[in-house]
Amino acid sequence: MASVQTSTTGNLQNMSRIMLAQARYTEEHNAPLVDLVEKFNLGKGEYKLEIPKVAQMDAEDLVEGQDMIDSEDIDVSTVTATTAEVGLKVIITDTLLRQNNEDVYKIIGRQMGDAMARKKDTDIIALFPSLNGGTAFGADDKNLNLANASAIIANAKSGKFGSDLFVVHHPNAIWNLATDIGNTLATYPLPDAFNKPAVKDYYSGVKLSGVPFFEDGNIAKIGTTDSGYGVIADKTAMGHLSASGRSEERERDASLRAFEVVVTEDYAVFEVDDTRGAATRYEIGDPVTNNS
Repeated sequence: MASVQTSTTGNLQNMSRIMLAQARYTEEHNAPLVDLVEKFNLGKGEYKLEIPKVAQMDAEDLVEGQDMIDSEDIDVSTVTATTAEVGLKVIITDTLLRQNNEDVYKIIGRQMGDAMARKKDTDIIALFPSLNGGTAFGADDKNLNLANASAIIANAKSGKFGSDLFVVHHPNAIWNLATDIGNTLATYPLPDAFNKPAVKDYYSGVKLSGVPFFEDGNIAKIGTTDSGYGVIADKTAMGHLSASGRSEERERDASLRAFEVVVTEDYAVFEVDDTRGAATRYEIGDPVTNNS
């Protein structure tokens, strides 16, 4: 009996090690938006974060020997972010545990990591429509072609969104752009500000006027239309606040003859400055694949 118990314990530890390591890796590499927004961390014992927001100021020309006439009112407001828990539970039966198949553990871990990554990613995507005072670039039934892509960049730059601009949209919207660019399309290196392993796989290779375009398949259609909200923004438009990182626990359910593996995270996503980004609404329907 003791040898069986020892074997089960060893299998459980092996399962946890492989499955949770795979889940962590998958989550880190399947949530590109987390690495495209500003990151914040809560201190020990804190439950919320207040971020000051200072309005734009203007400098003026001065005349020697004359006092300054105009003064700037410091218009300071704050953005408050409060974290909340997100998690999932996986049931590992005794039968599965006895098999001790590492490949199966990796598959389960990838699915767990993908679920947590997709949740974070869609939470950030949900912020897109409220940026820029709720005014989106583009419209339903319009494609993200070269003219529109150039126009949203011009509007973002003239609107002073920021110096680290990026565009994120559905792969089908990016396909429309790549098709429109045609033979002039080339793969350009990522700007240094975005040169991170977790986002490299989502870089489309398209860069216009210094602005990189990223693909995100988690962007969904709006209602019954074929269009969806992407975004053009500066890194400082949105934020991700992490409280305590990931929590992982195991619990035995004897009557079920299984172990429950519970993974939770405490985080928040929020607007930092909605004047530094705007949603971009373009068609994301599947392209035709039987062209002649």
